[in-house]
Amino acid sequence: MQEEVLANLLRGADEVLVEQELVAKLKESRPLRIKAGFDPTAPDLHLGHTVLINKLKQFQDAGHEVLFLIGDFTGMIGDPTGKNVTRKPLSREQVLANAETYQAQVFKILDPEKTQVLFNSTWMNALSPAELIQIAAKHTVARMLERDDFHKRFKSGQPIAIHEFLYPLIQGYDSVVMRSDVELGGTDQKFNLLVGRQLQETYGQKAQVVMTMPILEGLDGVQKMSKSLNNYVGIADAPDDMFGKLMSISDELMWRYFELLSFRPLAEIRQWRQACEQGDNPRNYKVKLAQEIIARFHDSAAAEKALENFEARFQRGAMPEEMDEIELKAEGGAYGIAKLLKDAGLTPSTSEAIRMINQGAVKIDGEKVSDSKLEIAAGSTHVYQVGKRKFARVSVSGG
Repeated sequence: MQEEVLANLLRGADEVLVEQELVAKLKESRPLRIKAGFDPTAPDLHLGHTVLINKLKQFQDAGHEVLFLIGDFTGMIGDPTGKNVTRKPLSREQVLANAETYQAQVFKILDPEKTQVLFNSTWMNALSPAELIQIAAKHTVARMLERDDFHKRFKSGQPIAIHEFLYPLIQGYDSVVMRSDVELGGTDQKFNLLVGRQLQETYGQKAQVVMTMPILEGLDGVQKMSKSLNNYVGIADAPDDMFGKLMSISDELMWRYFELLSFRPLAEIRQWRQACEQGDNPRNYKVKLAQEIIARFHDSAAAEKALENFEARFQRGAMPEEMDEIELKAEGGAYGIAKLLKDAGLTPSTSEAIRMINQGAVKIDGEKVSDSKLEIAAGSTHVYQVGKRKFARVSVSGG
């Protein structure tokens, strides 16, 4: 049973530093303190954000104590991770407003009765300037410049503000104050998480285990899920919108989503994947994924209704039983929707394809397409419709 619990906790993780230390901590006769920090820089969460929250849930279900840290202090600094310019800090009012919506959204996954919500302003505002300088003295500029984004900005002559060096130090100091046993973060947070390990040892504590989680690809299967790229599923999206978006992902990306977003047992998911490899229709399992996620953020009735509505839209589309089967090869892992419609013979040109999309005359699997720059991921098969009478089932393979 212990091995099964460990396998579930390690599920989907990119890296665990150090796994043997995690195993040793799990054998201790006490709940572990599991930390994850979120800077409330935007009010709405999408499924990409929930990869980390799902992992917290798995630790919580295993009996451990979840410490959900809202970085209301660090949020006013602005996380420099992955940035090639100094990030604009948020106001105190913006941070608190976003933090309030964060709490409402995360408790759709976490058990509020078993979750400690903490704000790092609680201890950071109490520090004197002298105490902050003492924390800064425990790290070096050379170590800071080992961080990839700082290194690149320094080498290219891009300015790095002194306060940006404070960000990983404060994130690390949070681990000291919270006495965390395990800290979770995205792969892009690895440096900051390791600063926490180092500072805990400096303060005479046992170093936290660092667990990094992958950055979830968006609906296009190529770039990370992002609202700005319009390849996201928001956890506040309406059930029908969620269903349609999730049904549009490629068959290969579906398994990635199952691993990182689903709470179904891995053994069951492996059986489903094997069934698909033996000829079962992946659509059946995509429906299961969509319904599980909708039920999580809405309820089971909404998930059932979303399926009914989706199938009804298919019926209203009066799709023919027989249509052209077309295979296209994508270069670079994705196929632009306008080019796909032209190459599939559904429009005479890409400009006509764009015009038809803008007119709302293009559908994918019965769902209207509004983005003329949509990228279709390799490994997908969908029914494309232009107008009322032109249909084709198009499979896109990798280049």
